[in-house]
Amino acid sequence: MVYYKNAMNRRAIILMTIVLLGISLSCWASGEIFHLRLDGSINPVSKDLVLRAIAQAEDEQAELFVLELNTPGGLGESMRDIVMAQLASTVPIVVFVGPAGARAASAGVMITLAAHVAAMAPGTNIGAAHPVAMIRGDDAADDPMTAKMVNDAVAFAKSIAEERGRNVEWAEASVREASALSASEALEKGVIDFLAADLDALLALLDGHTLRDGRTLHTSGVIVNEILPTLRERILGYLADPNIVYILFILGLYGLIYEFFQPGIGFGLAAGGVLLILAFLGLQILPVNIVGVGLIMFGALLMVLDAFTPTDGILTTGGVVSLLVGSFTLFDIQNGGIGLSWVTIFAVIGTVTTLSLFVITKGFSIQHKRPVTGLVGMIERVGTAKSDLDPDGKVLVHGEYWDAHSLDGQIAHGDSVVVDRIEERTLFVRREK
Repeated sequence: MVYYKNAMNRRAIILMTIVLLGISLSCWASGEIFHLRLDGSINPVSKDLVLRAIAQAEDEQAELFVLELNTPGGLGESMRDIVMAQLASTVPIVVFVGPAGARAASAGVMITLAAHVAAMAPGTNIGAAHPVAMIRGDDAADDPMTAKMVNDAVAFAKSIAEERGRNVEWAEASVREASALSASEALEKGVIDFLAADLDALLALLDGHTLRDGRTLHTSGVIVNEILPTLRERILGYLADPNIVYILFILGLYGLIYEFFQPGIGFGLAAGGVLLILAFLGLQILPVNIVGVGLIMFGALLMVLDAFTPTDGILTTGGVVSLLVGSFTLFDIQNGGIGLSWVTIFAVIGTVTTLSLFVITKGFSIQHKRPVTGLVGMIERVGTAKSDLDPDGKVLVHGEYWDAHSLDGQIAHGDSVVVDRIEERTLFVRREK
């Protein structure tokens, strides 16, 4: 009987140990903090990365998800997708604008406002959420389409600020007036909740913080799980830069053009093909104007044709104009911070134009160069009379004996002669002066 009770006690202890261990493991697994650094523009690639990180945090029942943000802005559609995921997230989301020197501009404002907790590092700034793509001049404010887009952005910003209990008036000013704030000003105006030097300091401030929905955050001693982009996301992230895509596109075009005018299959086809494939991957990510693509290809074609057509540079001029217009209209991104830089455009087109002019100049010099082979190459050659020319005789030109006819009357044996022309294997020569 005693043995039976001891066995029962041991079983009870083992069962309780298993239960407690399971509970502790469950709490440990659900208590992780997921952290993602987003440094760059808001585009389809960065959007997918953020959405993947939020979904992973939800699947793992994380304590919270921290998005460390540094962005000049980005595409409106990508920003809205991120904001929608933030508002629907079951895991508390913290947006931390950092480190020092970082910014949350344009689309970054909306993402920061949509967080459950917003924080900034000293030396950072937030604001300037005006839809810059709509700015087209001094009369842009009177344009109905501009007013429609601004009002839509204002309503979106105000609704987010109201949902998260932030400064609604400033949210509107950031859109209408492109208002921007420093980190301390943002804290003072109720745009953010905390000011922290780094992630560790932020987590210390968040420990015990109660959210608007009543949940209390516990961050002390919690494991931080760093979310890193995959290799595919890294590659596509580079290709989301309009400047890189533009350079790849131009180099790929001229690589194929070079291969077209070279015999056989070689470096031009391989390099040009790879560069164009990478460029087209980037063009699928970014908002592209197909007319701009066509103008760039047409401009390159004109510049190539000018190397084979005597137009005195007319085709090259047309090609440069076509390249410029196509380059400035290639992407539907007007924000200079994330769009195609005019410095890149002029640098690339200037290089291409210089190379084209070099090829054209060499082509003209070859066309006007005196032939040095064949019968035509004998013209203006200097030889020696091997007999008296009166007016016919023999001459030695270029190591060969020829029948010759003098155009200067009698030429004595041994005198130097110059070939004037050739007719039926007879050299017409004149005395060398």
